[in-house]
Amino acid sequence: MNHYLLTYTLAADYLERRPQFRADHLTLAWEAADRGELVMGGAVEDPVDTAQLLFAGESTDAAEAFARADPYVVNGLVQRWSVRRWNTVVGAGAARPVRP
Repeated sequence: MNHYLLTYTLAADYLERRPQFRADHLTLAWEAADRGELVMGGAVEDPVDTAQLLFAGESTDAAEAFARADPYVVNGLVQRWSVRRWNTVVGAGAARPVRP
């Protein structure tokens, strides 16, 4: 199992436009979480300009499919997105725990 960070760069009007797409976005997110793909996610505050979603799996496929289907992406609330492998080494859920 690997971890992948899906990073969204949010549009300047994200907060104003979010309400009309939020229920569909959250439905998609909870479905991914229920399948064990999405570990957690949320926006970064002060200012709200990015969001991070942590995925678990063997490849970037689930994170990329999520982004392509996400109403926030489809409707332009997300200016761009990227998926990168995150080598987690500390914590109960670390993909590759390293202890001294």
